[in-house]
Amino acid sequence: MTDDNNPKPKKSNVYTRTGDKGKSSLFNGERRSKDDDVFNALGTVDELSSSIGVANHYCKKAGNGLEDKLVEIQCKLIEVGSNIATPRNSSNTSKLSFTSFDEENVNILESWIDNLDNQLPPLKNFILPSGGESAVFLHQCRSVCRRAERVTVPLVEAEVTEQSVGKYLNRLSDFFFVAARYAAMFEKHIENYYEQRRDDRESNLVKRELSKE
Repeated sequence: MTDDNNPKPKKSNVYTRTGDKGKSSLFNGERRSKDDDVFNALGTVDELSSSIGVANHYCKKAGNGLEDKLVEIQCKLIEVGSNIATPRNSSNTSKLSFTSFDEENVNILESWIDNLDNQLPPLKNFILPSGGESAVFLHQCRSVCRRAERVTVPLVEAEVTEQSVGKYLNRLSDFFFVAARYAAMFEKHIENYYEQRRDDRESNLVKRELSKE
């Protein structure tokens, strides 16, 4: 209810109503169903960025020095999204050039991975997501990143999205793995390692013996 003293507020730009019928626009102007592979990839990349925001909150609290890298990655994911939202097989030259994703971004990730990994103890067993709040949420980022890569691969294979995007997401999950280990070490938390349960070992021994009969 409004009156002269409380005029109706100006319409927000947050909502447009143009997607109410289940379709939305890509950067090149194409209208597609929201369950299109492109929007599936865009949504998962967006989910990854949100997960990074949570991880970064705990990294800042711990002061482990990963904050700037995580923010930079979130910015790069905006560029990844722009590339995905501009199909390489149906967009004009100017938009393709504007949204091209530089493979140098992959090299930067590799240098970060090398730097962190060189500070870590050798990996001898499978690690379970553990090692304190920062590490656990970085592991979650790794898992979401793997999913983002999986849903993007078909677009890369169809040459709808640049190969550099697929490479970046692949390397990014490696970064999150190393970053999680680094956070656990820096914050002096113990990581949990995979260990076959005793009951499982005994069961496997029985199965092997039975298979010989």
